[in-house]
Amino acid sequence: MSLNADELAAHPKFILGIRFHAGRMRGMFEAGPRLARLLASQQRWLLTQMAYALSMERDMANPASGFTAVGLASEITPFKVASRNTVLSFIDELLTYRFIACEPGEQRKRPRHYEPAEVSHQAMMSWLWSNLCALEILDGGDRAPQFEAHPHWIRAMQPRIARNCLHDAAWREPSEKVGLFLWNDAGGLIVDHFMSQIDLDGDDPDHFMVGPIDSRALAADFMMSRTHMQRLIAKAAQQGCLEWQQPSTSRKPQLLISRGFVDEYCRWQAIKFAYVAEAFEWAKATVR
Repeated sequence: MSLNADELAAHPKFILGIRFHAGRMRGMFEAGPRLARLLASQQRWLLTQMAYALSMERDMANPASGFTAVGLASEITPFKVASRNTVLSFIDELLTYRFIACEPGEQRKRPRHYEPAEVSHQAMMSWLWSNLCALEILDGGDRAPQFEAHPHWIRAMQPRIARNCLHDAAWREPSEKVGLFLWNDAGGLIVDHFMSQIDLDGDDPDHFMVGPIDSRALAADFMMSRTHMQRLIAKAAQQGCLEWQQPSTSRKPQLLISRGFVDEYCRWQAIKFAYVAEAFEWAKATVR
């Protein structure tokens, strides 16, 4: 079953899928912080997804296909996601940390073709599997086991998801409040952390409880300055996304996240999940 974004956002169990996926992304960060940061902001998410998509589309009979600096820039720059210089710096970072490598024999050629390292491939497999598991929370389907049984489907699914997300302005350009986090370095990690911790059983009509947050420890964990973390949280509080509460029984203030922000975030995430569901059904029907 494939649900559209509006149906997903309206589903009563969608918040459970969001919380599950957020927890999985938090776990990916703990397992490989530098690799997980490639999905930690909207710009880097789009760059990473399109770089991987191009590598999946490599056709040795077509020299223009595959992941090259020119190819990635031509996909990204028309949407004003990143400049050509940002694309080049991004590729240099991937090479430095060995998340990609030149294809064999391509070191001296121009343009150079790159391919994902095994650790990058496994991370993308895990990301896609997590999305499929989250969808199954809604309808009890078996997408994840089928994907595990047909791992080659990723070559068809991931480029389709990446391009649909890049071309859809509603996903590419999140709302102001969601964008406050997503256009920030490591902002996606912060939202994932908050979403993975929310208490869905609370009776506050306006907020979900997140719990005590140690901004110093969280900033160190996400490799960002404490000042930057505090400014981001303060700005989110000013916009009504977050709120601090001082319980009478505890010294530590408790962080609350507004239901309005969670609804807005879920509506945005529903766009991507709908593309994941559609790509799965398409691969299942067309790929052998």
